Amino acid sequence: MPHPTRRLLIALAVAALLPLAQQARAETKDLRIAQQFGIGYLPFIVAKERRLIEGQAVKAGIPAPQVEWIQLSGAAAMNEALIAGGLDIASAGIAPMILTWDKTRGTADIIGVVALGSMPNVLTSNNPAVKSLRDFTDKDRIALPSVKVGFQPIVLQMAADQTFGQYDKLDHLTVSLPHPDATAQLLSGQSEITAHFTSPPFVQQQLASGKAHAVLNSYDVLGGPHTFNAAYSTKKFVEANPKTIAALVAALDEANAWIAANPAEAAKLYIAAEKSKLEPAFVEAIIRDPQVRFTTAPERSTVFSAFLFKIGLIKRNPTSWTELFQPGLATKAGS
Repeated sequence: MPHPTRRLLIALAVAALLPLAQQARAETKDLRIAQQFGIGYLPFIVAKERRLIEGQAVKAGIPAPQVEWIQLSGAAAMNEALIAGGLDIASAGIAPMILTWDKTRGTADIIGVVALGSMPNVLTSNNPAVKSLRDFTDKDRIALPSVKVGFQPIVLQMAADQTFGQYDKLDHLTVSLPHPDATAQLLSGQSEITAHFTSPPFVQQQLASGKAHAVLNSYDVLGGPHTFNAAYSTKKFVEANPKTIAALVAALDEANAWIAANPAEAAKLYIAAEKSKLEPAFVEAIIRDPQVRFTTAPERSTVFSAFLFKIGLIKRNPTSWTELFQPGLATKAGS
């Protein structure tokens, strides 16, 4: 029988190791990730098709999670599913993420996990009379993924505030539609939809058709490149699964490096995943566009939060972008 002192040392050693074992068991075995439509979600597509999250998890010393990929349209649907416990990782525009971050403080405690990239969104129109925001009339309808809470409606409000001094001047013209449906209706010319605030590749598809023209570019509204989409979760999930979250960020960094090195292959992956009829060369040109930057570091996120605070949509104005995102991202050069 071990000496009492030896038994005590063994007991202390086991007690010291127990929290580590509990932490390892705490990491989730299943990871449910939701994405929307468009090239802004290409890093997710690459991570999915190349099983990068699983690979990074193993590198981090945890079992590869069973990753379930779900496709939804609009921030509203994302937020409902995340708060209800139907998702682990949601994704939407940076502006609706900030709205949800503020709204759920003290309840679901939504926190940003990682940026998905920076790229301009463009307000297009098939109405030749519409050259600027001042040309819209009550006969026009502007399609957006999620009225009032999505990325595009917030940028439209920012532009309206700059143009009219009234941020909600055009809100009554907006209609909720997924990007693919809005594109089809805009180009058909047979719908009430006369404008669409959208993202790549839908912007390029509409402009290339000759049936629509650009009215507004989000980079002009924000004063430069800005994060378009971000992935986010609940603070509880992030804190319970630090290695899984780190593996997700590492996987997206790996995906972004692969996209930069293999734009032609990335275009093919996107077309297959989205069941798109676009030509590979067309998609590749978008990926190569210098304004389209796949990066996990947030850009100009506090410009969005400052505006949302100004118009009273959020109660707390973060002093730094790091307040909006999980601590593991703080080492990146964000803004």
